[in-house]
Amino acid sequence: MLVVGVLTLLLSGVPVSPGLDTAALRAPFQDTLFHLSSPRSAIDSIDVPGLRIDGDTIRPRRRRAVEVGEWYSRRLTVHRYVAYATIPIFALQYAAGNQLYTKGAGAPTWAKTMHRVGATTLAGMFTVNTVTGAWNWWDSRSAPQGRVLRTVHALTMLGTDAAFTYAGAKLSNEAENSADKRKLHREIALISMGASVASGLVMKFWNH
Repeated sequence: MLVVGVLTLLLSGVPVSPGLDTAALRAPFQDTLFHLSSPRSAIDSIDVPGLRIDGDTIRPRRRRAVEVGEWYSRRLTVHRYVAYATIPIFALQYAAGNQLYTKGAGAPTWAKTMHRVGATTLAGMFTVNTVTGAWNWWDSRSAPQGRVLRTVHALTMLGTDAAFTYAGAKLSNEAENSADKRKLHREIALISMGASVASGLVMKFWNH
């Protein structure tokens, strides 16, 4: 406060005590006074999010362009249509699987045939979407927008791949002779279906 008071007196021209060395008091403030009265600030450039201020000029910060392969959009189209096509296959698998779950060996032939065909079809579809999805995830790894969502989706689908593989390759044969294995097979399949659909819907509506 004392320094501010002395500075105010010096600037206003009010006389001070004859015993004070005013030149010595003014010296520390000369540079500051010069910069405050100068038309340009002592700070030549300031960085703020989205802007760069150079002296008196404000320029929008340019976003760095992120390039992806020319096949990115084609793989994305294939990925989406295959994902849409899995939904009716899921429905058929549920209908056939429910017959097998409730009736066991006495289930109708169409249910046994449909369940095997559906499982094979889903295995092929998930393989296609795993390849196209992983490829596009790697191509877009440098794009910050939606990166977390794409990564969570990729990890979720890899998890459902593993769950479907376990349910089909390991539990399907055991389920024919064991009620417990049949129940476990059904639970894993339904959870995997639900996770796949939910993750796909999140990507459709929130990944822009």
